[in-house]
Amino acid sequence: MQPANDDVPLAEDILRGAAAIAEHMGFERRVIYHLASKGALPVFRMGDIVCARKSTLLAWVKQQEAAGKVAA
Repeated sequence: MQPANDDVPLAEDILRGAAAIAEHMGFERRVIYHLASKGALPVFRMGDIVCARKSTLLAWVKQQEAAGKVAA
């Protein structure tokens, strides 16, 4: 996975809370909690709040897409 984009201010790159992550990704909040609990989503906690970087999530999605491609 690529590192987070340091060109974007941190305040604009951080999603705070499962609801914000779910809205950004188009998932339901429970899906975010489920994936986070399995360690399948690149999130971190600030106290009790689940957080993620938008740039890290984008890199993760790209990685998932690449892994799912079928060779021609």
